[in-house]
Amino acid sequence: MKRTLLSLTLPLAISALLLSVVQAPVNWAFLAWVAMTPFALACRPNIRVRTLVIFAWLVGTAHWLANIYWIAPITILGWLAMGVYVAALWPLLALGIRRARMWNVPMALALPILVVGAERLQGFPLGGFYWRLLGHSQYANLTFIQISDLFGVAGVSFLVAAVNGVLADWSLWWISNRRVCIAHQLGNGAIEKVCGAHPTRIAIGTVATVLAVAGTAAYGQWRIRQATEVVADGPLVAALQSNVPQSVKISHAASDELFAELLEMSQAAAAAGAELIAWPETMVQAYLQPELWRYFKDPNEDQVFHGALLAHARETAYLLVGAYGGEIMTDPQGKLYIGQYNAAYLYRPDGTKDPNRYDKIHLVLFGEYIPFRRSFNWLYQQLKRFAPEEYNYDYSLERGRHYTIYEMTAPVHSVEPNVASQTSQSTYRFGTIICYEDAIPYVARNFALDKTGRKRVDWLVNISNDGWFVRFLNDPPRVIPSTELPQHAAICVFRAVENRLPILRSVNTGISCLIDSSGRIYNEPIAASDGFPAEAMQRTGMSGWFLDRMPIDSRVTFYSRHGQWLDTACAVAFVAVLVGPAFLGLARRRARKSA
Repeated sequence: MKRTLLSLTLPLAISALLLSVVQAPVNWAFLAWVAMTPFALACRPNIRVRTLVIFAWLVGTAHWLANIYWIAPITILGWLAMGVYVAALWPLLALGIRRARMWNVPMALALPILVVGAERLQGFPLGGFYWRLLGHSQYANLTFIQISDLFGVAGVSFLVAAVNGVLADWSLWWISNRRVCIAHQLGNGAIEKVCGAHPTRIAIGTVATVLAVAGTAAYGQWRIRQATEVVADGPLVAALQSNVPQSVKISHAASDELFAELLEMSQAAAAAGAELIAWPETMVQAYLQPELWRYFKDPNEDQVFHGALLAHARETAYLLVGAYGGEIMTDPQGKLYIGQYNAAYLYRPDGTKDPNRYDKIHLVLFGEYIPFRRSFNWLYQQLKRFAPEEYNYDYSLERGRHYTIYEMTAPVHSVEPNVASQTSQSTYRFGTIICYEDAIPYVARNFALDKTGRKRVDWLVNISNDGWFVRFLNDPPRVIPSTELPQHAAICVFRAVENRLPILRSVNTGISCLIDSSGRIYNEPIAASDGFPAEAMQRTGMSGWFLDRMPIDSRVTFYSRHGQWLDTACAVAFVAVLVGPAFLGLARRRARKSA
């Protein structure tokens, strides 16, 4: 019994360890191509279902709790609940692999379908948690992530899992040659030996996988070379990065100091030539809507910030700032109240604020809203226990309803000989994604195209506040960033490639950067504040700004048109593998009874 449990838990633990180090910031991405192989080998048909489920869930829970440790300082209950919930997919994946092995389906086919299907389900309920997917590990492998414009990140996960499946198939074949076939009892009491797929099928799967890898590499190189022909220089853009503890932000004790610091950085970026400057999410702690001020007892700070932004933008640059949004609403009793939004505003060089406002559409569960606030008060009160400890009030936000498109004009410098000093004006369009909206594939995709299938924005701006996920120590004063920061930036890479839209990131505590439409994270900016690292992934736990030129891509992608078709199809197949035999058995029993 002990030997059986060891042969089960050891390979599961090896996969858990490998899956931990393949992601940022460790970035041992090459190990992702073997990380799922031990997992597949562990899911033997002769292992009891209950044993497999229990140990897969235990190892999966330990894996996830260790890797999302950065949630724990915010909410212990939320961290535990999220770890246990996401880990529930591990036993389901294990059962799916076990069943595929019982049916002698080659792992080269079964493993990628099941892994991608499980990843799709991970992002489906509870607002979605598309985090630490197998494909995310390859964010720096530009050649292989270009297929994301066809399949999304699911295509990369599928390819990596397929290579793992080939390795598992050959491992099982080698085991079977040593006459260590696995016996399991069939439903009719007979004993069947399972030695893995037939060598011919393994060879076919291997050839198909090798061709897929080669095709992916060729496609990736073609798309990267093509970018030099279709990408044009856009305006000079700058991103500001503050470095503010969440506790300070929530207290509102330093709103003036925070605004003054950002304003000083913004003025420096404008002096360096920035035509668009992005400020981080909700770092302006005010409502920037004059129509709301009459409802406040003391709107002085809101008015001061609004006036300062108008003055700064006038004749210098466009300013995209994260602040509070509000809307007058009526509750069921007919009482007026201000519905709150997580919003982005655009200030223009003509001295006006754009009349449109982007309100965040995809809110973070427990971080920005608690479900059942209006429909089921008792359950709502229980769920409040999972909220961040800093929140001792009803902080639930309203969901945005519109994908707001902002416009800006900027000079276009001629590249023809002898006319370098001549300029003309061009109009650019961009959208805003706030915080974890860059981790939710559909949000960026919905910005990409209009109803006719044409590209309607030139780039996206991601403003975020990752100050939740760093620790500020006082003795000596220092900031300890968590792994959330680089992983968040890595995920954003795939939104850029999927839709061929460059993304400018402005993030409190980091990582602020510019990502081009090939997924390249830009280093060595045109200009930056003193001490702000040239290498983007080093910009954690610090303040500063950088300036670079926006690279605009004219390509429209298959993914932008059709979305998450691959991972959705895999999810359907995954569910069918798990529940299909039970439904078939039930149907047969009913057929016998009726006969």
